Amino acid sequence: MKPAEKRVLAGIQAELARLARYDDESIVHDKWARQRYDCCFPGLSPARQATVRTAWHEAGHTVAALSVGVAFSSASIHHSHGSEGRVNGIKAGADQAFVIDAAGQIAEQLMNWTTLEGDDDLRAWLPTWRADGGDARRFRRSMAARFGGDECGAWRYSERLLTPRRLQIRQVARALLVHPRALPYGVVEAISGGR
Repeated sequence: MKPAEKRVLAGIQAELARLARYDDESIVHDKWARQRYDCCFPGLSPARQATVRTAWHEAGHTVAALSVGVAFSSASIHHSHGSEGRVNGIKAGADQAFVIDAAGQIAEQLMNWTTLEGDDDLRAWLPTWRADGGDARRFRRSMAARFGGDECGAWRYSERLLTPRRLQIRQVARALLVHPRALPYGVVEAISGGR
């Protein structure tokens, strides 16, 4: 890790320790809340809620990437036209890339423990999953090599891999919330505890 990344990591860890008793909405950096408030939300409370959801989504992608051994350059919850946040420079060559694609939605569900328990419910929901910045399209394309047309099987596989990593996802999400810039790969890896 570069010296600048070590300083960023130390600052984030100190801030997270200071804010340990606060809920996610309370620790949203003003920069992230204002970006969403200025363009899309009627108040700061809904803007903060949207920021938290985005942080969990992007944290899910990063933890999944770390879990399957795929590198990326950085993760951010910067709001821009057509994007709530993103993981930059992700290397999509892994045979488990579908896990990374599903991870944003799974992380949002893990945030409130709202995963779909029954396969019938999941099979009914999966066709409705379309507009997600390309995640749904990439999931369907990359899962085919391992699962054929079994979207439900690929999704359950992804859930089994990510559910035990919920606390890692939460920690990365909170780091994204308190830090006003993109987090480099090394910082995300250190915050999440690695693989």
